Amino acid sequence: MSLLDVKSYAAGQWIAPGSGAREIADAVTGAVMARAGNDALDVSAMLDFARTKGGTALRAMSFHDRARMLKALGQMLSQHKPALYELSFATGATARDHLLDIDGGIATLLVYASKGRRELPDGHVYLDGEVEQLSRSGQFLGQHICTPLQGVAVHINAFNFPVWGMLEKLAPTLLAGVPAIVKPATATCYVTELAVLLMLESGILPEGALQLVSGGLGDMLDHLGAQDVVSFTGSADTALKLRSNPHLLSRSVRFVAEQDSLNASILGPDAVPGTPEFDLFIKEAHREMTVKAGQKCTAIRRIIAPQAQVDAVIEALSARLKGTVIGDPRADATRMGALVSAGQRRDVLAKAALIAQEAQRVCGDPDAFDVQGADPAKGAFVPPMLFHCADPDAAQRVHDTEAFGPVSTVMGYRDLDHAVALANRGGGSLVASVITHDPQVARTIALGAAAWHGRIYINDRDSMAEATGHGAPLPHLVHGGPGRAGGGEEMGGVRGVMHYMQRTAVQGSPAMLSAIGGRWIPGTPERKAPAHPFTRGFDALEIGETIHAGPRVITLEDIEHFAAFTGDTFYAHMDDEAAKRNPFFPGRVAHGYLLLSFAAGLFVEPNEGPVLANTGLDGLRFMKPVVAGDSLNVRLTVKQKTRRTDEYGEVRWHVTLTNQDAETVAEYELLTMNAYRV
Repeated sequence: MSLLDVKSYAAGQWIAPGSGAREIADAVTGAVMARAGNDALDVSAMLDFARTKGGTALRAMSFHDRARMLKALGQMLSQHKPALYELSFATGATARDHLLDIDGGIATLLVYASKGRRELPDGHVYLDGEVEQLSRSGQFLGQHICTPLQGVAVHINAFNFPVWGMLEKLAPTLLAGVPAIVKPATATCYVTELAVLLMLESGILPEGALQLVSGGLGDMLDHLGAQDVVSFTGSADTALKLRSNPHLLSRSVRFVAEQDSLNASILGPDAVPGTPEFDLFIKEAHREMTVKAGQKCTAIRRIIAPQAQVDAVIEALSARLKGTVIGDPRADATRMGALVSAGQRRDVLAKAALIAQEAQRVCGDPDAFDVQGADPAKGAFVPPMLFHCADPDAAQRVHDTEAFGPVSTVMGYRDLDHAVALANRGGGSLVASVITHDPQVARTIALGAAAWHGRIYINDRDSMAEATGHGAPLPHLVHGGPGRAGGGEEMGGVRGVMHYMQRTAVQGSPAMLSAIGGRWIPGTPERKAPAHPFTRGFDALEIGETIHAGPRVITLEDIEHFAAFTGDTFYAHMDDEAAKRNPFFPGRVAHGYLLLSFAAGLFVEPNEGPVLANTGLDGLRFMKPVVAGDSLNVRLTVKQKTRRTDEYGEVRWHVTLTNQDAETVAEYELLTMNAYRV
């Protein structure tokens, strides 16, 4: 079989392996199958191509344009999953593993596409937080805005997830409006290359938004600046070497790392054998040791159980591990495939030997195990290995040595404080899990351990049917951790997008801030509506367009009728003496919801038109009570517009209710869905 040449995509050209190319072996057969690497890549041209072509094109798109782009990429890749699956078998991954890597990566794209449309504006500026009034009259304000960095993101990814590892970084980067240069680990870069090829050939991405380095980066890091970002996933040693690059330090290049992690799982004292929680704990530990052959940054490395349950945990988990079929990942019966390479196998065995200095191996002999449908002498196979550390307080290796494979260590704890202390001995992890049905156990562990872990996963009989698992990072939540885990925060919903944007404080008048943020701010000069805004389509409405309506006099009969009609006979509306004893009211007052109803009656255009539905209101505040005899006036202003579908968009209206003395009595934001055209 001819070797597969894994190419790089640089400055608009596919470049074949050249000098410095490295051979890549099939993880299952050991046969050389591909080569990758080229020392002649013009890194300056690549960076310039990204910044001038990709960055310019992406920043010209709105957040929603970029979100739609991510959705299209996800849908396109979904059509090519079989080809990605087939190629991924050579990494040692099983069909079950493909669901985490390939399907999980595509799902991450789609989640970010959805969150971009729902949580980001249909514009180019993200407003972070509320407007700050910096002057007495409100004519000098402050607002934090976030805008895309004007550089490039260099993504250095690990070997274990060649698709998800790329897409989980690429999704928030592209949504932010920043181009990316992806450098996958050479051992599995052929899978990443296919995914990149599919994305580029689809025509969905603008030119320069995505480039690929198959092999080494050369001196690319030495050409980065303050507008660029380096995002790294891998070992702590490599992260330290990259982070310490003098050029990155001198130019203040943003550096994000997700590195080694001695993740822990704690069995609650209530979860004794025979409970659903005990069975769940064993199932989770087994899954985390065998999925991807334990080559997961979130896998359980330390299993922490009550001292009285250690023997039961070892017995139950060993029984499951011994029943795990190891072999050719293409076979239906296989439950655990090979490690990614012979080199990784040597590394795992060496790390397991270090752990064995402090712990006894109780399951899994690397010198005697069965492999189905493959030659264990040629493939990178190892059995799942379980160790028992009898004295975890005196141990060090079990808390600082990560064997990046199917290796885990059981240790006992005396009480919850001891369990927390052992979990925290890892020096910072991506995830710690707690299996318990006792909320107070979960609370104690969370409060004691949260500072040392990026995610606390809690599961029991109530959530187990829907829980995603200890080792499943989700795009909605932060994936990262403190200390030895690197201190990074990937994904995390919109928070992940902010890593590729600059947060800037802007100060000025309401009109200036409204123009910058694309959202009307009170104090900005009004635009008189040429016609009632409810008669104007979404496209025709302009930010700041305003109408005034009223007055309407509130009568005692109105208040009593509303109370009788709704059943809201709260004393402040019905009992004058009782209301006067309340420090907030001068006597009987109108219902707040009565005021909202009257306001709607004042500004609504009743005839059929572009307004399709009222979908809610935000930020409702009642500032001054209204009594019988007061007059009600209303001001309705177009605050913000957000496209939702091809037929309609969301209009956010600022509504202010005032009395006869021009005092504000209530304020809120009304949301409607409006057709684009009348």
